[in-house]
Amino acid sequence: MATAPLYFPSPIPIRSPINAKISLPLSPRTSFAGNSTLFSSSPPLSLRSAFRAPPCAAALTADAVVIDAERQTTIATPSKSLPFRVGHGFDLHRLEPGYPLIIGGIDIPFEKGCEAHSDGDVLLHCVVDAILGALGLPDIGQIFPDNDPKWKGAASSVFIKEAVRLMHEAGYELGNLDATLILQRPKLSPHKEAIRTNLSSLLGADPSVVNLKAKTHEKVDSLGENRSIAAHTVVLLMKK
Repeated sequence: MATAPLYFPSPIPIRSPINAKISLPLSPRTSFAGNSTLFSSSPPLSLRSAFRAPPCAAALTADAVVIDAERQTTIATPSKSLPFRVGHGFDLHRLEPGYPLIIGGIDIPFEKGCEAHSDGDVLLHCVVDAILGALGLPDIGQIFPDNDPKWKGAASSVFIKEAVRLMHEAGYELGNLDATLILQRPKLSPHKEAIRTNLSSLLGADPSVVNLKAKTHEKVDSLGENRSIAAHTVVLLMKK
């Protein structure tokens, strides 16, 4: 008995919702005419029935293209010019004999000071990091690395002036600043106003927008045991 040749119609190109061109072969339909088996096209397939099967490679590839396109758009689009930006800074230094204790550019009389590559001004380092963070820039350690000999013993006022320059270059000015110093000793009450005034001058800001607080650490861990000093700073930058 002779068998009729099998004929498969050409695939029908259809477009998915994500504009990926997918070819779906037609299903054969068997009919009997004498001893021959004939193949003819079945009724048109709907998209709903076409996608009942597990996702095909073409669909996955199309999804990947869409995701990649969105990623490229995000990278290519410049960051928005926000009306304000908020940044947080933190710094901590060990206290050791034989070093000066400089806070906010003010030399504080004490038997210990901050061990650091530069002058170890924990407050100014913290303020610099807060400003850089608000601008979305790298931290102070990347811009002024502690393995660079030219920053050995450098006054931290150099760092803060650079941070202020970058702030103005980006089109922002200081809205306000709130800083907290954490140390067990010495007591900073007699020095707080001098520190705040000098910090305001370095920032080019009115002292009314610069706030400074000092806390002990209740004799807990290295801060409370007078082996270290730390600072936190939050800044609000406003578009000029």
